[in-house]
Amino acid sequence: MPFGIALLVLLVVLIFSTLRVLNEYERGVMFTLGRFTGIKGPGVVFVFPVVQQMRKVDLRVIVLNVPKQDVITRDNVSVKVNAVVYFRIVDPGKAIIQVANAFDATSQVAQTTLRSVVGQHEMDDLLSQRDKLNVDLQRILDQNTESWGIKVSTVEIKDVDLDESMIRAMAKQAEAERTRRAKIIHAEGEAQAAQQLVEAAAALAHAPSALQLRYLQTLADISHERTQIIVFPLPLDLIKPFLGPRGD
Repeated sequence: MPFGIALLVLLVVLIFSTLRVLNEYERGVMFTLGRFTGIKGPGVVFVFPVVQQMRKVDLRVIVLNVPKQDVITRDNVSVKVNAVVYFRIVDPGKAIIQVANAFDATSQVAQTTLRSVVGQHEMDDLLSQRDKLNVDLQRILDQNTESWGIKVSTVEIKDVDLDESMIRAMAKQAEAERTRRAKIIHAEGEAQAAQQLVEAAAALAHAPSALQLRYLQTLADISHERTQIIVFPLPLDLIKPFLGPRGD
């Protein structure tokens, strides 16, 4: 092969070796002789061999599953909690220079933060105020990862696993709470009924004729019952006109 052709082939290979193509969601962190010299992309990027190096960084949202953590809540309840973290890299330079592995570092911080935040709350808060805990987790994680060029957008607690003994205790507590509410509602109903009876008695006391009408209405209701014998008291107020003093 002539020397000119060999040189041309070597030149073409060298040119193609300097080309890098970055997608729209990628950025290249450039280092020239070991020093940070900027961020390139997207599109075609020239990287001179030996002199320059480029590290690709993905800017898309990353979903990180936080494994289950053994946590003891503030009221001494042992639970296992896992979560999911949504984050993305907003500063590729910091993500490469400030931390060796941004993903592993974020995962470790998420695990320790999950244990810390859940341990500061009681079991009832973990079950009923999960949205508030999610907000606290997101805020703390975002503060810890800001120096790495990472933005944590959302943190969601997924599952809360309890011991069988704790599940039974919570079931008994819920049953006792339902029983308490039922008794309170029943007592309130009795109190309202008694109040209504007192008011009705006061109204009938001021109108004796109304009492007689009520008595007759009761007799009419009893007459519809399928019974052969009906025993009822006869108020003296109904026969007083017939028991007056005899004139003769």
